[in-house]
Amino acid sequence: MIGYFAISLAGHDKGQMYLIVGEEKDILFLADGNNRKIDHPKKKKKKHLQIIKKNADAVLTEKLKKKQTVYNEEIKLAIKIRKKEEVTHV
Repeated sequence: MIGYFAISLAGHDKGQMYLIVGEEKDILFLADGNNRKIDHPKKKKKKHLQIIKKNADAVLTEKLKKKQTVYNEEIKLAIKIRKKEEVTHV
């Protein structure tokens, strides 16, 4: 699921969109580039998230999977583009 987008369904961050940057069993590591940076991702259980079956761009997804350097600005841009796509599709 690394590289997919997710929306928080529970907690104080309900409704917040994140990018999945890592996973362990039923816990996902999330970053948004603003409050949750790539070097300190948020840990959240899968059941508290709505997974969006849409990847970030191919280059960013590959960098995440290969554990290469990813910048917070790249994550912010990917989320911004995804939110813009949601608005235009509605």
